Amino acid sequence: MREIANPDDLLHWYDRHARVMPWRVGPADRAAGVRPDPYRIWLSEVMLQQTTVATVKSYFERFTSRWPDVQALAAADDGDVMGEWAGLGYYARARNLLKCARVVANEHGGIFPDACDALLKLPGIGPYTAAAISAIAFDRAETVVDGNVERVMARLYDIHTPLPTAKPELTEVATALTPDNRPGDYAQAVMDLGATICTPKSPACGICPWHTPCRARAADTQSDLPRKLPKKEKPTRLGIAYVVRRDDGAWLLERRPDKGLLGGMLGWPGSDWSEAPAPAPPLQANWQTLPDEARHTFTHFHLRLRIDVTIINGPVDPEIGEFIPRQRFKPSELPTVMRKVFDLAHGAFTKIG
Repeated sequence: MREIANPDDLLHWYDRHARVMPWRVGPADRAAGVRPDPYRIWLSEVMLQQTTVATVKSYFERFTSRWPDVQALAAADDGDVMGEWAGLGYYARARNLLKCARVVANEHGGIFPDACDALLKLPGIGPYTAAAISAIAFDRAETVVDGNVERVMARLYDIHTPLPTAKPELTEVATALTPDNRPGDYAQAVMDLGATICTPKSPACGICPWHTPCRARAADTQSDLPRKLPKKEKPTRLGIAYVVRRDDGAWLLERRPDKGLLGGMLGWPGSDWSEAPAPAPPLQANWQTLPDEARHTFTHFHLRLRIDVTIINGPVDPEIGEFIPRQRFKPSELPTVMRKVFDLAHGAFTKIG
């Protein structure tokens, strides 16, 4: 029988090689009695859903500088929070972030629950996020399984069942390994191992703390794991974005409905997104179609947006949206696809006056 992986070996490695994160209390500080801030752990975990650590760091630092605790975030203006979130994508996270902050502030006295079952009752917190907060912030022995952990477990136990079918099996072996000693550090250690050593391509098995008990390394199958079912091809949808600039520099924008894609975010008025979008200009004008289109990929489809632009003189009452004065308009507060439209349209306006 092969050697069983020892969580202590991973913790010893983590004590020397833990990644430095702005939301993380390192192993030395934790050993000295410094406790993680549940607010910062929760905020980081929500931001890290479907988003890389490198992208999240700057957003996290801006958020915590502007709203240093859950009470401050709960009191924030919705538009300000959505604007700061712009570019991170998956905008339902930002809406749920505000809902959750307000529940914690108003119903829990600004204190996050420490148990998974209570955390799961908060808006926007699912099983993974609840386990991560409970383990990392409160050192409870919860099993935290993200993509990195799935990869480590698939290789450690040489599991060839493809994802997502393998998720229950991978969670089961991850649960069996989760220790009662330092579970918060352990949860972060497994994720660090997957991010820095047990990487998707060319894993550095020679320096892995679990080199000896790893069954995939022994079988030389580590580069093939985890297996994944083939992804369905994404369809392509088309649309039209209407960019209007008034002669005083104001821009015509609309705030999208709270529910749905890009919910609650500012954007350009436009058509539906479909195989054959119907034109829906927000006002009568001399429209010009740009030669370039904005392209963006969402989780379930690719999008190609035709861009129609116009400049209008004097006051006008649009059917959709409102004019935002030049001084208040911040392109950085647009979601990525709308910022792509702006970048193309802004250059065109310099040519058409």
